[in-house]
Amino acid sequence: MRRALLILTLVLVSVLAASWLMFSREQSAAEARLTGRSELVTTAFGTVEYAEAGNGPPVLMIHGSGGGFDQGLDFAAPLVEAGFRIIAPSRFGYLRSSFPDEPSVELQADALDALLAQLGEERVVIYGGSAGALSAIQLAVRHPGRCRGLVLLVPATYAPDRAPNEAAAPSGVMQFVIENVLPNDFVFWAATRLVPGTMTRLLLATDPALVRAADPAEQERAARILRHIFPVSRRAEGLFFDSATAGAPERYPLDRIACPVLTISAEDDLFGTAQAARFIAAEAPDARLVMYPEGGHILIGHDAEANREIVGFINALPDAVAELRIAP
Repeated sequence: MRRALLILTLVLVSVLAASWLMFSREQSAAEARLTGRSELVTTAFGTVEYAEAGNGPPVLMIHGSGGGFDQGLDFAAPLVEAGFRIIAPSRFGYLRSSFPDEPSVELQADALDALLAQLGEERVVIYGGSAGALSAIQLAVRHPGRCRGLVLLVPATYAPDRAPNEAAAPSGVMQFVIENVLPNDFVFWAATRLVPGTMTRLLLATDPALVRAADPAEQERAARILRHIFPVSRRAEGLFFDSATAGAPERYPLDRIACPVLTISAEDDLFGTAQAARFIAAEAPDARLVMYPEGGHILIGHDAEANREIVGFINALPDAVAELRIAP
């Protein structure tokens, strides 16, 4: 019995040591992936981190939960290929951006306006994904002169029929994940490897069976989105803020949006953004809705199609400069 316990202890220690070594290597790789890719500007609202990619008409890409400038660049990569210039900020509490003492979505919108002013951008296309759609709407409402067009992808915004804190698990489970998994890099890393399907359902609001049935490129895209939340400790403040704001979003004056709007979602998004997208399309004066029957929050099977819709929408904006129009 003593010998068996000793062997078991040695095995457990070896597994833990190997896991910690793998974790440390991947943590270093994740930090290296972020290093040297972004800039900082100082505004009246604190430090704002941002990165740029591409050339052409400017698009402000506002990331969703678990993101940062890196997620913005990842999601907007097809737009770079289509000939647009991407400005990808990190929102409050993500990576190197400040977290104010009294943060709000409205304050975040003002900080993004200040960033654009410092970059010398008068008018841009505003593109907000998931929780980033709240800041995108507020930017368009509070600073209408900045906005050529507004793209809202799987918007985690208000709708009368969208339940508060709608998620892929009971609120108690989600609260446990938010409080005990998200702040800890090792626990998050281990969970994404031990129960990737569960993490896909909880954090990406997408049925893991849908991902398993997708083609290899879409499977890799889903895995990359989840993987790039790591290191989660550098995004924790932003995630907590998103949980409070996108979890129970306020109703915004969509009728005050002065620019054309494109909103895209899927009926089976476990965060309930289909209801929000339909509400935006009904309330905003000049809005078009694209709704897929399935795909979850990350639009599995429809990523390329959604990006074609976005490129076509931007090119059709009324004040687009003719020589800069890119074929979708």
